[in-house]
Amino acid sequence: MATDLVVGPSLVIPRAELRVRFSRSSGPGGQGVNTTDSRVELVWDVASSAALTDIQRERLVERLGSRLVAGVLTVTASEHREQLRNRAAAERRLVALVAAGIDPPARQRRATRPTGGSAERRLAAKKQRSVTKNLRSAPHGD
Repeated sequence: MATDLVVGPSLVIPRAELRVRFSRSSGPGGQGVNTTDSRVELVWDVASSAALTDIQRERLVERLGSRLVAGVLTVTASEHREQLRNRAAAERRLVALVAAGIDPPARQRRATRPTGGSAERRLAAKKQRSVTKNLRSAPHGD
């Protein structure tokens, strides 16, 4: 586990920038949960990270703003009984969050005209609906 976290081709988070804290978990584990520190809290300072470019930092702060406290991103994991598995889960969660945060914004859709076929289908459906409604009315007396 000494390798750095690879988020994508343009970002690798060095382990030296991550702080890991352990505490008692409230999850499964029976009596062992009261004595072992299996809950993992992974802390990364986004604001002062040397791994990020200015654009990546700006995107992360904008997209993860509600999750950041003073520029610091905290991810916790306590779903497993073992500390090692919780640590791996927290790292996966951090990588997924950061990867989604640094993705470039999606291109906006360019408005286009409806196709000829879709316009034709729409008009045919309108005519059919009109015929259905006309059949419901009482016959006109001559």
